[in-house]
Amino acid sequence: MIGLGWPELILIIVILILLFGGSRIRDVAKGLGEAVREFKKASSESEKTSEKKSENEAIIEAAKKMGIDTEGKSIKEILNEMSKKAEKGK
Repeated sequence: MIGLGWPELILIIVILILLFGGSRIRDVAKGLGEAVREFKKASSESEKTSEKKSENEAIIEAAKKMGIDTEGKSIKEILNEMSKKAEKGK
């Protein structure tokens, strides 16, 4: 880290208040909080999307190993065919 301690942070805050005023600081802090919240939301959605893609890829790979044609089919259709083929194999 940069090596800022409490005295330095307090000095920076005092200077910002003197330059911009208290109301502007609140607006900036609110905007910063919203930006952080949006960033966290977008990153968690990105993780969910990548997890879903990897799950779908695993399903498609397993279907191909079972000899099921996956071209142009939805994951739901592929899973149904896999289920039918597994039942026949019993």
